[in-house]
Amino acid sequence: MKVERTSSVRATRSVAAAAYAKRVEAAPAANPGEALAATASVFGIPENEFTPKVRDAIMSLMGEVDSLRRELDRTHKRLEEVERSADQDQLLPVLNRRAFVRELTRQISAIDRYHTPASLIYFDLNHFSQVNDVHGHAGGDAALKHFADVLLANVRDSDVIGRLGGDEFGILLTHATQDQAHAKADQLAQKLNASPAAWKGGAIQVSFAYGAFELKPGDNADAAMARADEAMYAHKRSTR
Repeated sequence: MKVERTSSVRATRSVAAAAYAKRVEAAPAANPGEALAATASVFGIPENEFTPKVRDAIMSLMGEVDSLRRELDRTHKRLEEVERSADQDQLLPVLNRRAFVRELTRQISAIDRYHTPASLIYFDLNHFSQVNDVHGHAGGDAALKHFADVLLANVRDSDVIGRLGGDEFGILLTHATQDQAHAKADQLAQKLNASPAAWKGGAIQVSFAYGAFELKPGDNADAAMARADEAMYAHKRSTR
């Protein structure tokens, strides 16, 4: 009997807490007195039974609900931070390969469903190990970060950039056809060539190859990135 009564009380308090939280979200009270009256209204307590003991019980419950809401907000923020950390490259302010593949897969699904164009650009830095040999790994990291910063500064918020390997980058262009992707890739290449990374009073100029192609219905992420890689090598051969 004691267990059943305790369970009943807990269930009643849970329902009451949920009702109070919804009421506060819909119409937050200007002061504790108004909040108390609103809560009593939710619980269906007649005014003539609004005794000091009832008031204390409601105020205690309101405090518990507010504490739970604050803890829930903190938990949501921590989860968002964990998700961002899990998705971001360890060095650069872009997505890591796993997160980029996930976004690419989502975009391919949108193409299949809505038939909206999207394209993929692939950048590969040439002989980047030589940058590390000449300028050290700190210089190489600076060059990579600058490369990513230039890409980020010249794409739309709806576009997605990811680091696919040590010196490989992918750019997912939403609502972009093959011709638009080629034009954007050429524009990005011009920006990158015109803006070498500053390092110790000098500059680090990196060379790169790139390619672009439009995603097709029925593609998968692996096949799409393989085709982007082929487009990059085709562009590299054509510019030799």
